[in-house]
Amino acid sequence: MNPASLVRSIRVWLAIVILGLFVSGVTAFPLQHELDLVVRIAAHFHLADRAPVLNDWFLRVDHALADTNARYPFLAYGTDWLAFAHIVIAVAFIGPWFDPLRNKWIVTWGLINSVGIFFLALIAGPVRGIPLYWSVIDCSFGVVCGAILLIVRSKIRLLEQLAQPTGRTNAL
Repeated sequence: MNPASLVRSIRVWLAIVILGLFVSGVTAFPLQHELDLVVRIAAHFHLADRAPVLNDWFLRVDHALADTNARYPFLAYGTDWLAFAHIVIAVAFIGPWFDPLRNKWIVTWGLINSVGIFFLALIAGPVRGIPLYWSVIDCSFGVVCGAILLIVRSKIRLLEQLAQPTGRTNAL
């Protein structure tokens, strides 16, 4: 594989990460509207008959969010910051998109954070009363992003080998 095609491939994978982070950030702003939509879709497809536990969870979260927003709308400011953080993290990956070799540390940082998702979801989830199946869904984001970043890291290593005449690589 030549350097130009490696860089193109790295950019495609990083674009997926950037887009995923950006979308997950932007969708944290209108949570109540999104959750209301999920509840309507669940009712339309009779989720209560097919997956009552999941349907009950959707309803519980929807009611809690509506009640909280009605009584304490300022608490939504926390999810606004969550949204902003996702967008900022997405922006960080623009560095390796432009210069993968110089910014490879951001890919390593992303891998560390992908592993960290497991700790947050599996420790804080039960403390906050989040069902295990939902924590597993949260962990899936770490799995998907981590897998993509492992691909990116391996391609950066190949790019390093092609860039160094001795064939030696620097550790990521």
